[in-house]
Amino acid sequence: MTYDERFMEMAVRLATDNVTSSHGGPFGCVIVRDGQVIGTGVNEVTAHYDPSAHAEVQAIRAACSRLQSFQLTGCEVYASCEPCPMCFGALYWARPAAIYFGSTKEDAASIGFDDAFIYEELDRPMEKRSIPMIRKVTAATGEPFQAWTRSAAKKEY
Repeated sequence: MTYDERFMEMAVRLATDNVTSSHGGPFGCVIVRDGQVIGTGVNEVTAHYDPSAHAEVQAIRAACSRLQSFQLTGCEVYASCEPCPMCFGALYWARPAAIYFGSTKEDAASIGFDDAFIYEELDRPMEKRSIPMIRKVTAATGEPFQAWTRSAAKKEY
């Protein structure tokens, strides 16, 4: 078994065990650095009543906490399934060296985990999205960005 196969099988096993042992979603993720597992995650959306508790997000949280870093520099991500739009964004913000996945988004859609509507919503103008997104500007709207610009203590990312 190759290096990549070993970690992919681990992600798949986490996903399967999550379904059979806790009735969570069929998704697992393993984050590796220098051949060592530094974070794992499974889908815990229903267990924690948290729509952001996807396997990749949970693994990112675990790995970043262990590394004491907000980035996954030099890390590889092994996900049992192609990341959804939320996880894709989180992974890109975390900046790993590579992302490997097993099943595709089409495979996930075939069992009821269809995120195509999110991709479609992103392509629509804000005023035509199914959930209204309305800009509201106040006198204070720009203050957080001004504070960031002035801050000597900021950590850029």
